[in-house]
Amino acid sequence: MSTQKVIEPDENLSEQTSRLVEDAGAWLSGNSVNLLLGLAAGIVVALILIGIRSIGCKLIERGRGELHWRIIFARVVAKTKLFFIVMVSAKLVVEVADTPPALTSIVNFLFVVAATLQAAIWARELIVGYVEHRVGPETEHSTLGSAVGIIRLLVTVALFAIAIILILDNLGVNVTGLVAGLGIGGIAIGLAAQGIFSDLFAALSIIFDKPFRKGDMISFGNPPTTGMVQHIGLKSTRLRSIGGEEVVMANTKLLEQQLQNWTLLRKRRVVMTFGLVYQTSPELLAQVPLEVKEIVESQPLAEFDRCHAFQFGPSSIDFELVFHVDSMEIDDTMAVRQAIVVGMLRRFAELGVEFAYPTQTTFTAAPDGTLVMPYAAVQPVKRVDLKDGE
Repeated sequence: MSTQKVIEPDENLSEQTSRLVEDAGAWLSGNSVNLLLGLAAGIVVALILIGIRSIGCKLIERGRGELHWRIIFARVVAKTKLFFIVMVSAKLVVEVADTPPALTSIVNFLFVVAATLQAAIWARELIVGYVEHRVGPETEHSTLGSAVGIIRLLVTVALFAIAIILILDNLGVNVTGLVAGLGIGGIAIGLAAQGIFSDLFAALSIIFDKPFRKGDMISFGNPPTTGMVQHIGLKSTRLRSIGGEEVVMANTKLLEQQLQNWTLLRKRRVVMTFGLVYQTSPELLAQVPLEVKEIVESQPLAEFDRCHAFQFGPSSIDFELVFHVDSMEIDDTMAVRQAIVVGMLRRFAELGVEFAYPTQTTFTAAPDGTLVMPYAAVQPVKRVDLKDGE
């Protein structure tokens, strides 16, 4: 009767373990030099990446409260994860040393995962940093500041969704159906919330294009509505009109119209017309523009443009005066305008130049047609014939 030797599980496991140890020892002895070089290169690369990350953190600390491109890139490199640094070093060791195929495939897979997630993190910080840079620090606690949080969430979801799809594709998973499903779902959500998203993207247009800011005086519509911007929200913008009432306008409707931003004026153009009586001599008429120029230039904020007699009016010789006020404030403009008017009144009184006012002159005539006496009157012109004895 034959007997069959039964291998115990413990004995089989011990043989496999010893075989693995022998293989590992043979691999280490045969690739010791390459392994040491790979480990050295991996450590150097890891230290370099950690140093770059530390520099980014220090730049952020020094530039606290500021937000420019140097700080944005510092925030990007400061988000470098330790898992990514380790996997970069491991990938370098695998490339230098002749590692077993099983270990190589594991390291390659983990490196793809780490690199994909790290790229998504870097892209998120770069995009959000650019948005915050465009928004500016003055909207940190406003509704547009909360909009940045919504943008961060949307960017994070989109980038990490792409990263997960890329990781699954590297694992050999067919992601065509998943991508198609996400596309259909996005279209459905977009159609359902079309109005909300249109106003949201209009708010983003205000962030990036900056046609106006909080505190600006703007005009829009026909007939125009003028008011000061009080609040810029995700869906609407609120203004305080010059009449005192609050005007609420949807962001989409507001950007569809022509806007005039009065706050962005560097200087204000003022056009004034005045008339002189017809009895003014030609010499004084020629002297008036020079006198007006001197009056305008005596004001610190005023810049003279031109002054000319441009027409014969019904009761005056009309002049047009154009000057600029080097100030964005309407109060400064009105103060300069008043000073020029007062200066003209004083100087014209000294020269004997009279301002005209709406009058008509009635002439009486004798029977022979000769004029008797002109006098100013407000009634229409008429002809009066004198009879004999009157």
